[in-house]
Amino acid sequence: MTGLKTWFEGRSLRERRLLLVMAALAVLTVLWAVIIRPVGDGLSSARERHADAVTRLGETRAQVATLRDIQRTRATPLTGALADVVRAEADQAGFALASLDQDGAERVRVGIPSARPATLTAWLARLERLGILVDAVTMTDKGDKTVGVALTLKARAA
Repeated sequence: MTGLKTWFEGRSLRERRLLLVMAALAVLTVLWAVIIRPVGDGLSSARERHADAVTRLGETRAQVATLRDIQRTRATPLTGALADVVRAEADQAGFALASLDQDGAERVRVGIPSARPATLTAWLARLERLGILVDAVTMTDKGDKTVGVALTLKARAA
């Protein structure tokens, strides 16, 4: 260490000042690279994780609210036989049923030769609100902006 001090004192005033400035800049660079930058990156990462967590929390709360709404608005049990309710709802929606076959106590198979997709999905949504669920569906494009449909519907369990 004394050799370094002797060497430093042997420099001119201008050289000593430049060496001190160089040492200060080196210390600042090391501090920036070792402390400031990693801490800044960690804070940025923590902010991103926090924003993601807040987003997930909001989405989860929305899903919970939707589930609570569904539970509150549970469908009432069907008043008649499943086939009779489906037939009445199809007539009300304007669908001509090609077939309506009972497939067990709580399941029916329905064939609709021609239906507009938008009207069909609205009808299926109405059935779901009534407590009738789509178990299986097959749609065939007719080429004239309509589809042929084969459905298997079942009553929602109470």
